[in-house]
Amino acid sequence: MSVHTDVKRISVPQLMAYKGQKKIVSLTAYNAPIARLLDEHLDMILVGDSTAMVGYALPNTLTITAEQMAFHAAAVVRCTQRACVIVDMPFGSYQESLEQAFRNCAMAMATSGCDGIKMEGGAALAPTTRFLVERGIPVLAHVGLMPQYVNTMGGFKAQGMTQESADRILNDALAHEQAGAFGVVLEGVAEGLARHITEKLSIPTIGIGGSPDCDGQVLVTEDILGLSGARIPKFAKQFADVGALISQAVGQYAGDVRSGAFPTLDNCFGVKK
Repeated sequence: MSVHTDVKRISVPQLMAYKGQKKIVSLTAYNAPIARLLDEHLDMILVGDSTAMVGYALPNTLTITAEQMAFHAAAVVRCTQRACVIVDMPFGSYQESLEQAFRNCAMAMATSGCDGIKMEGGAALAPTTRFLVERGIPVLAHVGLMPQYVNTMGGFKAQGMTQESADRILNDALAHEQAGAFGVVLEGVAEGLARHITEKLSIPTIGIGGSPDCDGQVLVTEDILGLSGARIPKFAKQFADVGALISQAVGQYAGDVRSGAFPTLDNCFGVKK
């Protein structure tokens, strides 16, 4: 008799329960082939708006739309079974009003089947977090270095390096916690500040250029695999050079085609042996 085992997807409440128990492991994914490979190893997959830069070679994350994000998230959800899938809400999709935020977040969740959304913003966005959570949409907050604020921040610069900046980021994180966020991403902040926020909050912190003491870590998958085609950020680490392997394989294929070594009759149909 065969035994069928259902793999249950990690839920938002389970992620919250990891606080103080075990580290949350997360990476980004924007398409089915990558997500399928990541699924068994991760607690959370973030369908990040970084796909604008990584997937579309855009200069920043500001031009991707909520519909595009939902489309990518749907592909990730369809080919995964285990990891909790969170989708980034892009610039302009939630800042205008509470109603706009709910409409776009609900669309993203309904279209993709994801488990929750992430949005960037300080204490000013805490009422939006509360509005969404009260209406059934789990929210992962994102404070510190916020790529969607690149124009007002003057570039991708580390945050929390002064007492004033550190106090503001701490207050931002606390405001989202009080509003019902299930976790907070701490990006590009001073290590001591990220550690302090992690100690202060009752919800998980996910570091990306934060601190080893954060409750979890997230990185852009293409950065750790050598596929980003750009300088690896200080807070990342390249664990493999998959890009070199792909280039080598494509080079061998090109050589075989040009030399006539591929295809052979074994690769053709209707050939009698």
